[in-house]
Amino acid sequence: MMPQTGAPMRAVFNALSKGATQKCARSMTTACRAQQPRRPTTLCQPRGQLAQPLEQRRTFKTVEEAKSRYRSGPFSWKAGILFVVTGAGLLYYFEREKERMRRKRIAESQKGVGAPKVGGPFQLIDQDGKTVTEQDLKGRYSLVYFGFTHCPDICPEELDKMARMFDVVQAERPGGLVPVFVTCDPARDGPKELKEYLAEFHPGFMGLTGTYEQIKAMCKAYRVYFSTPKDVKPGTDYLVDHSIYFYLMDPEGDFVEALGRQHSPDQAAKIILEHMKDWRGVPKVN
Repeated sequence: MMPQTGAPMRAVFNALSKGATQKCARSMTTACRAQQPRRPTTLCQPRGQLAQPLEQRRTFKTVEEAKSRYRSGPFSWKAGILFVVTGAGLLYYFEREKERMRRKRIAESQKGVGAPKVGGPFQLIDQDGKTVTEQDLKGRYSLVYFGFTHCPDICPEELDKMARMFDVVQAERPGGLVPVFVTCDPARDGPKELKEYLAEFHPGFMGLTGTYEQIKAMCKAYRVYFSTPKDVKPGTDYLVDHSIYFYLMDPEGDFVEALGRQHSPDQAAKIILEHMKDWRGVPKVN
């Protein structure tokens, strides 16, 4: 009877041993998994791209930023300032270019075919008794005015104006302009009288005189009207009517523009300086 009883007991023992072995194996596997560090969870990405932190991959803006962008529209205050500055610069450039072309047309109109020529050859003497011709005025701009020393009011006013014009131009373009006073009354205005008279206005003025015929020829060349009688007895008192203009001549001796009483000294000086800036040659400076 013992052998039959021992067989069932071994079967039960084997079954219990097998179950315990499997349970132990499962426990060991779970413990091993618990000891392994967890890998960081990443979102699914296309192949060939490396995983990046979530903060670095965010390229969209917040709701407030998006609202602010759409509220301001496609233009910002910086774009507005740039637009205003660019527009002002273009306007300034075109206005200056327009004025330059106007001066150029004025200067070239005096040289065109059919235009009356202003200026030409002459030979006179200055307040120091030296001979002066049109060649001595070339190489620099010259401002020519016709008058006489016995003029009661107009000539003194215009010579004061001429002195102011000359000082303004001289300050910016030293030696670039020669102020010339030509008498229309050679019978009473010799070199000595011119020197004393012009010294009251400016030491830089050049005074010119000559014979009646020489003065008449120069006045005709410059289109200047004057009413000086030809044969005047010494000591006779008279007045002389004459044109009241400043004749601006360029370094080549060509007429540029006539400046009248409608121009203030500063306005006339500005016109002269603008013409000097337009000159493409190299003016002589003494």
